[in-house]
Parts: sequence; C-alpha cells; structure tokens
Amino acid sequence: MRHWTREEIQRIGYQVVDLIAEHLTQLPDKPVFRPVPLDLQKEFQSAPAPVTGASPDQILREFHDTIAPFPFGNGHPRFRGGVNSPPSVTGIFGDALAAAMNPSCAGGNHAAIYVERQVTSWFRDMLGLPAEAKGLLVSGGSMATLTALGVARHVKSGIDVRTDGLRGAVHPFAFYLSSETHGCVRKAIELLGFGSGAIRTIPAGSDYRMYVDALDAALADDRARHVTPIAVIASAGTTNTGAIDDLDAIGEICRRHDAWLHVDAAYGGPAVLAGDYAQRLRGLGAADSVALDPHKWLFVPVEAGLVYVRDAEMMRSAFSLVPPYLRTDGSTTGVGGPTWFSEFGFQQTRGFRALKVWMAMKEFGLDGYKAAIEENIALAAYLADRVRSSPDFELTAPPGLSVVCFRLPGRSLDDEEAIAALNRAVLERLQLGGEAFLSSTELRGRFTLRACIVNYRSTRRDIDRMLEAVRTISQEVV
Repeated sequence: MRHWTREEIQRIGYQVVDLIAEHLTQLPDKPVFRPVPLDLQKEFQSAPAPVTGASPDQILREFHDTIAPFPFGNGHPRFRGGVNSPPSVTGIFGDALAAAMNPSCAGGNHAAIYVERQVTSWFRDMLGLPAEAKGLLVSGGSMATLTALGVARHVKSGIDVRTDGLRGAVHPFAFYLSSETHGCVRKAIELLGFGSGAIRTIPAGSDYRMYVDALDAALADDRARHVTPIAVIASAGTTNTGAIDDLDAIGEICRRHDAWLHVDAAYGGPAVLAGDYAQRLRGLGAADSVALDPHKWLFVPVEAGLVYVRDAEMMRSAFSLVPPYLRTDGSTTGVGGPTWFSEFGFQQTRGFRALKVWMAMKEFGLDGYKAAIEENIALAAYLADRVRSSPDFELTAPPGLSVVCFRLPGRSLDDEEAIAALNRAVLERLQLGGEAFLSSTELRGRFTLRACIVNYRSTRRDIDRMLEAVRTISQEVV
C-alpha cells in the first residue's frame, strides 16, 4: 500500500487540477464528440486486471492519453443532445472534497447531514412546497420517480403493501401518464409490481401537453369500474419537446378523484426561476411528490437528483425499517443526530452528494441560475426563429423551455420514409463530424432532430455554427 505524504498528495493533486483545467478550457477548440477508436475499445475490453500497482504519474498519463480525449461531449458549448449540461467548476471541486471526506450519509450528527438538509430546504422553497415536505438526494430522475411512486403505492393502494405485497388487492390499480411521459415512469411502475398493464396513456395535444379532459374522464371511468387510481404523472418539461402540462388543472383533478400527483420536473423544474415560466410552474407546490435533477439544468456534476414528498411521515412509513422505539429523537448533541435520511428512501449507504450541489448553489446563487436559465431559453427562441426563417428547415413541434425540434423537410422528397432517411444520415454525419451534436426523437411518428440547450457557456454564435453544419452536411448528403 502506497504511503501518501502531504507533499505527494499536493504534487499529484496539482497534476489532476491541471488535467481538469486543460479539459474545461480547451473544449471549445476541440470536436464536440469523437468515438473511441476500435483498437482502444478492444484494449479496454481485453486488458486483464493489473497485478502490480502503477505509479500515480503513470495512471494520470494513461488517463490523459486514453480517456480524456474521448468525452461524452456535454461540456462543449455546441452539444445539444439529451438533457446533459456541463459541470460547474465549483461542483467539480465539491465532488473531490466530498470524496476526500467520504462520509456515509445515511444519517448521524456530522456536517454532511446538515449540508444535505440545507440543500433540500433551499430547493423545497424554490419549488413552493410546504415546510413539512421531505427532500432526499438520489442518483437522478429515475430513482426519484421510483421513490415517489413507492410512497404513492403505500398511501393510495388501500392495502398493507409492506406486509402482503399486492396480493391483498381486491380491485385492480391504475396509473395515468401522457404519451410524452419519460420512460423511467413505466420502469418504476413495473418494478413496483403493478405491471405495464396498469398504465393508462392519456393523449397529448398538438402542443404535446396532456389532455386534462381525457385525464378526468379516464379517472372517472376507472372509479366507476372499481379500479383504484394510484398516481397521475404530470410533466414540467418533457424530454422530447420541453412541454409543460397544465399542473394547476391536473392537480385539481387529482384532488377530486383522490389520486396522487407526481410531477416530473427533473429537467424543467429550475425554470420556476425564469420570469416567463414561474406562473406555469406554480403547480409544483401543490404536488404530492416532485422529481428534480440538479445535474441537468443547474450544472451540478452527475449524479445529483432530488425527490420531494409532501407528506414526510408517509414517506418515512413507506421505507423505514427502524422500530419506533429505536428511531432517533432529533438530538442535536448525540451521535445519532436528526432523523436519518435512510428512513425516507431505499438506500442505506449514501454518498455526500450534497456538497457539490451546495457549492454550485453558492457559486451561482438564485440570481445566477435565473440569468443562465433565461439565457438558455432565449437561445432556444433564437434557434426557433432561425429555423422558421430558413427554407432549409422546419419546426416539428412548438418550442418548449430550451428544447427545439426541427428537421430538414426534404422538399424534393415526397414520402415520410425518405425524409426520415435524409435526417438520419445528416444527424449521423453531424455527430461523428465533431462540429456540433444534436440528438433525435420521433414526434407523431416523424423522425426529427432535437436540440436541447442547457449550457451556460453557449452563445448565438454556437447556434449559428450548428445550423450551418447541418445545412452543409445536408447538401453533401443530397
């Protein structure tokens, strides 16, 4: 085992910082994306585990030569794929400092616990949730959704799920989501034992928002047939188009039909800070549970997800395995400290995720986040205007938040399959060419290009270069 002196930690640490600085500052001058070469892929897959240890200098050289040159691409200002933001610099440092402390954050009376409690209270207030709501840091939106719907099952099923599972159910159950709901919701419903057959898919309109009248009718019909509604999943910013469901109307329907309201705000939740969206997102405060990902539009290094449940005691009841007589009493002087986070979710061993979130929040502040988010939204509007004004492109959905869906119309092509083939070919060349990076999706059965702007370094010049690259490649393909 290597003996690390203070001087050695500093020497290697400076090299690590140099690598971080080189990566972050040189990104704009490098290709957005480069696939890992085939020979390097084979080396990664075939190299045996090391028998003898290497020096830190050797390890860092190997990182520099074989790993750093092939990033995912999301730190680049012309990356528009998925909902993947660049990390804030202080968030990177926060990750390193948290790893150095390496606490278990199940609970206890140590600093990491109070940092997480502070962070969750900040975002609870930002979303407009009541003081009694409970927040928990998790890996991301998928685990947040699974956690929230686990509580919904506990509260709304009408049976003792923890003891008897779903075997004791007299009536079938149902969940309600739109055709635009994120796929993690179906995964959660299946993992919770309900099966995908319990899903009622509510249609979305031309604006890709859930039809509230159809939701109301589906709930009423199920109640009449003695089907037990568990939860409605609304979206505060869909991944496909950035659409925001009518949270106020859906909340009222859920209350009337006694259904749990979960809001997927993993991507769009931070837009509550933006002037144009604050009113449309006020319904977040009335939800029974909310998912929010700081590692998306708040520029925190992954993984950093949040789940909130309005009724903290029900959340604890759904997950806690500590008998009442052994539960901590919230002592501020003992070793146990406040009620443990592990009583409110599935994980027992939990990492110090809160520090990077805390440091990023300290760096940006709410005003800084507001400015960055509003700038991203303005860039999306600029992109949409450029698409509308060009005969080379067409919008395929109303722009929402910072998402713009568009495509090459292929005016000389007369069938959808040929247009899709053109756009697929252009997208592949664009992604592998390195000038810019878009993702794709299907809307109403039509293949489309998709740009999502969640980068505080992006400018109008980056938008222009991306569009010019798409136009140039399309001419080459045609």
